[in-house]
Amino acid sequence: MYLTRKTYIKPTMKLSGLLFENPYLMLMMQHFGLNFVVQDKSVEQVCHENNINKDVFTAIANLYNGFQEQYWVHFSRKDIPAVILFLKNSHQYYKVEKYPEIKALIDDIARINNTPEIKLIEQFFDEYFHEVIDHLEYEDEVAFPYFLELAKNGGSRQKADYSARVYRDHHTDIETKIMELKKLLLKHIPLHQDKTLRRRLIINLFELEYDLTIHYAIEEDLLIPLIDHFEKTPSRG
Repeated sequence: MYLTRKTYIKPTMKLSGLLFENPYLMLMMQHFGLNFVVQDKSVEQVCHENNINKDVFTAIANLYNGFQEQYWVHFSRKDIPAVILFLKNSHQYYKVEKYPEIKALIDDIARINNTPEIKLIEQFFDEYFHEVIDHLEYEDEVAFPYFLELAKNGGSRQKADYSARVYRDHHTDIETKIMELKKLLLKHIPLHQDKTLRRRLIINLFELEYDLTIHYAIEEDLLIPLIDHFEKTPSRG
Protein backbone atom coordinates (compact mmCIF):
# COMPACT_ATOMS: atom_id res chain seq x y z
CA MET A 1 0.00 0.00 0.00
CA TYR A 2 1.36 3.46 -0.90
CA LEU A 3 1.63 5.77 2.08
CA THR A 4 1.18 9.42 1.03
CA ARG A 5 3.97 11.54 2.42
CA LYS A 6 3.16 14.42 4.71
CA THR A 7 5.42 16.46 7.01
CA TYR A 8 8.69 14.87 8.04
CA ILE A 9 8.33 14.90 11.82
CA LYS A 10 11.03 16.25 14.12
CA PRO A 11 11.04 16.27 17.95
CA THR A 12 10.80 20.07 18.15
CA MET A 13 7.51 20.26 16.21
CA LYS A 14 4.17 20.98 17.87
CA LEU A 15 2.29 17.70 18.08
CA SER A 16 -1.18 19.26 17.76
CA GLY A 17 -0.37 20.64 14.30
CA LEU A 18 0.84 17.23 13.18
CA LEU A 19 -2.40 15.64 14.42
CA PHE A 20 -4.45 18.10 12.38
CA GLU A 21 -2.41 17.25 9.30
CA ASN A 22 -2.67 13.49 9.79
CA PRO A 23 -5.40 12.36 12.23
CA TYR A 24 -4.14 8.76 12.00
CA LEU A 25 -1.38 9.88 14.33
CA MET A 26 -4.06 9.76 17.05
CA LEU A 27 -4.27 6.03 16.43
CA MET A 28 -0.49 5.81 16.72
CA MET A 29 -0.65 7.60 20.07
CA GLN A 30 -3.37 5.22 21.22
CA HIS A 31 -1.04 2.33 20.39
CA PHE A 32 1.58 4.00 22.61
CA GLY A 33 -1.03 4.37 25.36
CA LEU A 34 -0.86 8.18 25.17
CA ASN A 35 -3.48 10.89 25.54
CA PHE A 36 -3.88 12.70 22.22
CA VAL A 37 -5.09 15.94 23.84
CA VAL A 38 -1.62 17.48 23.73
CA GLN A 39 -2.25 21.21 24.28
CA ASP A 40 0.64 23.18 22.74
CA LYS A 41 3.39 20.68 23.51
CA SER A 42 6.14 19.56 21.20
CA VAL A 43 6.78 15.95 20.27
CA GLU A 44 9.81 16.01 22.53
CA GLN A 45 7.85 17.32 25.52
CA VAL A 46 5.13 14.66 25.16
CA CYS A 47 7.76 11.94 24.88
CA HIS A 48 9.65 13.22 27.92
CA GLU A 49 6.46 13.37 30.03
CA ASN A 50 5.62 9.78 29.08
CA ASN A 51 9.14 8.33 29.30
CA ILE A 52 9.30 7.39 25.61
CA ASN A 53 12.43 7.77 23.52
CA LYS A 54 11.67 10.68 21.19
CA ASP A 55 13.63 8.96 18.41
CA VAL A 56 11.45 5.83 18.66
CA PHE A 57 8.31 7.96 18.67
CA THR A 58 9.32 10.12 15.71
CA ALA A 59 10.52 7.11 13.69
CA ILE A 60 7.11 5.45 14.03
CA ALA A 61 5.25 8.73 13.54
CA ASN A 62 7.16 9.29 10.32
CA LEU A 63 6.02 5.87 9.11
CA TYR A 64 2.46 7.11 9.53
CA ASN A 65 3.45 10.15 7.46
CA GLY A 66 4.93 8.04 4.68
CA PHE A 67 8.66 8.10 5.50
CA GLN A 68 10.54 4.83 5.93
CA GLU A 69 14.14 4.82 7.13
CA GLN A 70 16.80 2.49 8.44
CA TYR A 71 16.43 3.80 11.97
CA TRP A 72 16.97 0.78 14.25
CA VAL A 73 20.72 1.39 14.58
CA HIS A 74 20.03 4.50 16.69
CA PHE A 75 18.03 2.66 19.36
CA SER A 76 19.13 0.82 22.48
CA ARG A 77 17.97 -2.31 24.24
CA LYS A 78 15.91 -0.26 26.69
CA ASP A 79 13.72 0.91 23.78
CA ILE A 80 12.47 -2.62 23.07
CA PRO A 81 9.66 -2.55 25.71
CA ALA A 82 8.16 0.65 24.21
CA VAL A 83 8.11 -0.92 20.74
CA ILE A 84 6.54 -4.11 22.13
CA LEU A 85 3.92 -2.07 24.02
CA PHE A 86 3.04 -0.28 20.79
CA LEU A 87 2.65 -3.57 18.91
CA LYS A 88 0.64 -5.28 21.67
CA ASN A 89 -1.75 -2.32 21.86
CA SER A 90 -2.07 -2.50 18.08
CA HIS A 91 -3.08 -6.14 18.43
CA GLN A 92 -5.85 -5.17 20.84
CA TYR A 93 -7.08 -2.53 18.41
CA TYR A 94 -7.24 -5.11 15.61
CA LYS A 95 -8.89 -7.85 17.67
CA VAL A 96 -11.32 -5.82 19.77
CA GLU A 97 -12.17 -2.87 17.53
CA LYS A 98 -11.27 -2.93 13.85
CA TYR A 99 -11.83 -6.55 12.79
CA PRO A 100 -15.19 -6.84 14.63
CA GLU A 101 -16.25 -3.53 13.05
CA ILE A 102 -15.47 -4.88 9.58
CA LYS A 103 -17.17 -8.20 10.35
CA ALA A 104 -20.32 -6.36 11.44
CA LEU A 105 -20.41 -4.40 8.16
CA ILE A 106 -20.02 -7.59 6.12
CA ASP A 107 -22.85 -9.19 8.11
CA ASP A 108 -25.06 -6.14 7.46
CA ILE A 109 -24.38 -6.36 3.72
CA ALA A 110 -25.15 -10.08 3.77
CA ARG A 111 -28.55 -9.41 5.38
CA ILE A 112 -29.45 -7.09 2.50
CA ASN A 113 -27.89 -9.20 -0.23
CA ASN A 114 -28.17 -12.89 0.42
CA THR A 115 -26.16 -13.79 -2.66
CA PRO A 116 -23.49 -16.47 -3.27
CA GLU A 117 -20.88 -13.74 -3.86
CA ILE A 118 -21.51 -12.11 -0.48
CA LYS A 119 -21.42 -15.52 1.19
CA LEU A 120 -17.96 -16.00 -0.30
CA ILE A 121 -16.90 -12.64 1.13
CA GLU A 122 -18.14 -13.73 4.56
CA GLN A 123 -16.26 -17.01 4.33
CA PHE A 124 -13.12 -15.31 3.02
CA PHE A 125 -13.08 -12.78 5.85
CA ASP A 126 -13.87 -15.33 8.59
CA GLU A 127 -10.98 -17.54 7.46
CA TYR A 128 -8.69 -14.54 7.24
CA PHE A 129 -9.72 -13.31 10.70
CA HIS A 130 -8.86 -16.69 12.25
CA GLU A 131 -5.49 -16.57 10.49
CA VAL A 132 -4.85 -13.10 11.91
CA ILE A 133 -5.80 -14.15 15.45
CA ASP A 134 -3.34 -17.06 15.25
CA HIS A 135 -0.63 -14.68 14.04
CA LEU A 136 -1.24 -12.12 16.78
CA GLU A 137 -1.46 -14.73 19.54
CA TYR A 138 1.84 -16.26 18.42
CA GLU A 139 3.50 -12.87 18.72
CA ASP A 140 1.88 -12.07 22.08
CA GLU A 141 2.57 -15.46 23.64
CA VAL A 142 5.87 -16.56 22.06
CA ALA A 143 7.83 -13.80 20.34
CA PHE A 144 7.18 -10.74 22.48
CA PRO A 145 7.91 -12.40 25.87
CA TYR A 146 11.24 -13.57 24.47
CA PHE A 147 12.08 -10.09 23.18
CA LEU A 148 11.21 -8.51 26.55
CA GLU A 149 13.33 -11.07 28.38
CA LEU A 150 16.20 -10.28 26.05
CA ALA A 151 15.82 -6.55 26.77
CA LYS A 152 15.61 -7.13 30.52
CA ASN A 153 18.67 -9.37 30.78
CA GLY A 154 20.90 -7.84 28.16
CA GLY A 155 20.81 -10.87 25.92
CA SER A 156 22.26 -13.17 28.58
CA ARG A 157 19.26 -15.52 28.49
CA GLN A 158 18.89 -16.23 24.80
CA LYS A 159 17.00 -19.40 23.89
CA ALA A 160 18.77 -22.11 21.98
CA ASP A 161 15.63 -22.80 19.91
CA TYR A 162 14.37 -19.25 19.37
CA SER A 163 15.76 -16.05 17.87
CA ALA A 164 14.94 -13.07 15.70
CA ARG A 165 15.69 -15.30 12.70
CA VAL A 166 13.04 -17.83 13.77
CA TYR A 167 10.58 -14.98 14.27
CA ARG A 168 11.37 -13.58 10.82
CA ASP A 169 10.81 -17.00 9.21
CA HIS A 170 7.44 -17.24 10.95
CA HIS A 171 6.47 -13.66 10.16
CA THR A 172 3.79 -12.97 7.54
CA ASP A 173 2.31 -9.78 6.11
CA ILE A 174 -1.29 -10.12 7.23
CA GLU A 175 -2.35 -7.07 5.21
CA THR A 176 -2.05 -8.79 1.79
CA LYS A 177 -5.50 -10.37 1.92
CA ILE A 178 -7.05 -7.01 2.72
CA MET A 179 -6.02 -5.91 -0.78
CA GLU A 180 -7.66 -9.02 -2.25
CA LEU A 181 -10.89 -8.27 -0.40
CA LYS A 182 -10.91 -4.66 -1.58
CA LYS A 183 -10.47 -5.80 -5.18
CA LEU A 184 -13.39 -8.21 -4.89
CA LEU A 185 -15.66 -5.49 -3.51
CA LEU A 186 -14.57 -2.82 -6.00
CA LYS A 187 -14.18 -4.86 -9.18
CA HIS A 188 -16.14 -8.07 -9.18
CA ILE A 189 -19.17 -8.13 -6.85
CA PRO A 190 -22.08 -6.00 -8.11
CA LEU A 191 -23.93 -3.60 -5.86
CA HIS A 192 -27.40 -4.58 -4.62
CA GLN A 193 -28.82 -1.75 -2.50
CA ASP A 194 -25.70 -1.78 -0.30
CA LYS A 195 -23.84 1.28 -1.57
CA THR A 196 -23.53 3.05 1.80
CA LEU A 197 -22.57 -0.06 3.71
CA ARG A 198 -20.06 -1.08 1.07
CA ARG A 199 -18.47 2.37 1.07
CA ARG A 200 -18.10 2.20 4.85
CA LEU A 201 -16.68 -1.31 4.60
CA ILE A 202 -14.13 -0.39 1.93
CA ILE A 203 -13.01 2.72 3.83
CA ASN A 204 -12.54 0.57 6.94
CA LEU A 205 -10.49 -1.89 4.91
CA PHE A 206 -8.27 0.96 3.67
CA GLU A 207 -7.81 2.17 7.25
CA LEU A 208 -6.96 -1.32 8.48
CA GLU A 209 -4.53 -1.89 5.61
CA TYR A 210 -2.85 1.45 6.34
CA ASP A 211 -2.23 0.56 9.98
CA LEU A 212 -1.23 -3.04 9.22
CA THR A 213 1.31 -1.85 6.65
CA ILE A 214 2.97 0.31 9.30
CA HIS A 215 2.69 -2.47 11.88
CA TYR A 216 4.48 -4.88 9.55
CA ALA A 217 7.18 -2.30 8.76
CA ILE A 218 7.85 -1.74 12.48
CA GLU A 219 8.30 -5.47 13.03
CA GLU A 220 10.40 -6.10 9.91
CA ASP A 221 12.52 -2.95 9.76
CA LEU A 222 12.78 -1.94 13.41
CA LEU A 223 12.10 -4.79 15.83
CA ILE A 224 13.71 -7.73 14.04
CA PRO A 225 16.99 -5.91 13.21
CA LEU A 226 17.10 -4.52 16.76
CA ILE A 227 16.63 -7.94 18.34
CA ASP A 228 19.08 -9.52 15.93
CA HIS A 229 21.67 -6.88 16.83
CA PHE A 230 21.38 -7.50 20.57
CA GLU A 231 21.44 -11.26 20.15
CA LYS A 232 24.78 -10.88 18.38
CA THR A 233 26.14 -8.30 20.85
CA PRO A 234 24.38 -9.13 24.15
CA SER A 235 26.64 -7.08 26.40
CA ARG A 236 26.00 -3.81 24.51
CA GLY A 237 23.10 -1.39 24.22
